Amino acid sequence: MASPAFEEIAETFDFLDDWEERYRHVIELGKAMPAMDPSLQVPATRVEGCASQVWIMPRVEEGRFDFQGDSDAMIVRGLIAILHALYAGLPPREVLGVDAPAELARLGLDEHLSSQRSNGLRAMVERIRLLAADAG
Repeated sequence: MASPAFEEIAETFDFLDDWEERYRHVIELGKAMPAMDPSLQVPATRVEGCASQVWIMPRVEEGRFDFQGDSDAMIVRGLIAILHALYAGLPPREVLGVDAPAELARLGLDEHLSSQRSNGLRAMVERIRLLAADAG
């Protein structure tokens, strides 16, 4: 089951009439996301497989998975914000149980992202799963 934050995003996507509005909403989500400290944007936190530069830094606090993320592309920052809504606050073991492709398909992302962006999104999901597995 998706988090309340992700459900809110899904409801907003249902309300928006066309993909251009949804695309703008993804960008707005990225703009609203806190910036990642540049000192954390190092090779160890970089996500390979993304056309844009993407960094994800995990943390587990009180048994809950969370991460900071950033990108040099606004649409990708928005995708990171969506992934944050999907995963943040879950125990690391539950992160592994999230069916990210199915949840993201509810937003129509699989139909409207370029193949490069889709590959990058898959790389980010895989990286988050690996980080959660290491944390759990």
